[in-house]
Amino acid sequence: MKIAQVAPLYESVPPRYYGGTERIVSYLTEELVRMGHDVTLFASGDSVTSARLEPMCRSSLRLDRGCIDQIVHHVLMVEKVFQKAGEFDVIHSHIDYFPFTVMRLIRTPSVNTLHGRLDIPDLVPLFMEFSEIPVVSISNAQREPLPWINWQGTVYHGIPENLFTFREAHGGYLAFLGRISPEKRVDRAVEIAKRAGMELKIAAKVDRADREYFETVVKPLLNHPLVEFIGEIGQAEKDDFLGGAYALLFPIDWPEPFGLVMIEAMACGTPVIAYRCGSVPEVMEHGVTGFIVNDLDEAVRAVKRVSSLDRRRCRRVFEERFTSVRMARDYLEVYRRLILQQEALERKVA
Repeated sequence: MKIAQVAPLYESVPPRYYGGTERIVSYLTEELVRMGHDVTLFASGDSVTSARLEPMCRSSLRLDRGCIDQIVHHVLMVEKVFQKAGEFDVIHSHIDYFPFTVMRLIRTPSVNTLHGRLDIPDLVPLFMEFSEIPVVSISNAQREPLPWINWQGTVYHGIPENLFTFREAHGGYLAFLGRISPEKRVDRAVEIAKRAGMELKIAAKVDRADREYFETVVKPLLNHPLVEFIGEIGQAEKDDFLGGAYALLFPIDWPEPFGLVMIEAMACGTPVIAYRCGSVPEVMEHGVTGFIVNDLDEAVRAVKRVSSLDRRRCRRVFEERFTSVRMARDYLEVYRRLILQQEALERKVA
């Protein structure tokens, strides 16, 4: 099958540091190539892939200080995909609604994975206009604000089985990994660690949009003997960081569409303590891969119970549900169904 993967240009594929969507695009692309498919990746020029790379800009836009308008590069990428659409059996976009208008004009079957939150009022008129565009969710919870659009399925994220090292022994610290922002609630993580009397290591990036929040709200919390702020880390450091942890804290306060870091921790055998929001009840298995909690008191009690969990069983859940092989197979099923639908439509028109 000839497949086009269209990635966001904000980060390289895979990203050097933080970047969930681009990381998933990389895992999917590499798995499809390993399965024997002919894959073309539309991405930033500093991306690394075994697929055919179509570079859409010199480097990842977030790290390119010369880039002023990031939207320009995505518009140009949509045009390039449009020009080459006839070369593919299916086009898989990961750039939200940017290509919707073009997708109405091409005969090549196409699908969009929606990676972000959908509980935004501005999206309602947009999806009312483009309600026929095929889309994929990354959790069932993500669909709840827009249950009526053209969902083709839910495909949970997956990562390569050997990307993270399983560690049977519990580490000695709590971990927070991700992005500093109000909805990620690192402040809750600090409070949990303080109440539990356990060291907390924070590996997180600070976007420009969240710099003021970091300086005014988060930074004062870091001045505590139990708290260590590491900053943004890449894939190479994540293995040791997550694998060496006693537990991962995921104290979110928003409708998380998936939460990639949860399955990364599971791959290490590290249990997760997560607040009951968004996709968490779908991804987590309470009492197996960690604990789902509703407030600070429950989170602190969960920290005390982590040592009772079997880290091997935690890893086994990851292997059964969240590998990149499973993810690629699920997407191939979607691709094949769309291709058959297009073929049937063309026969009907003829």
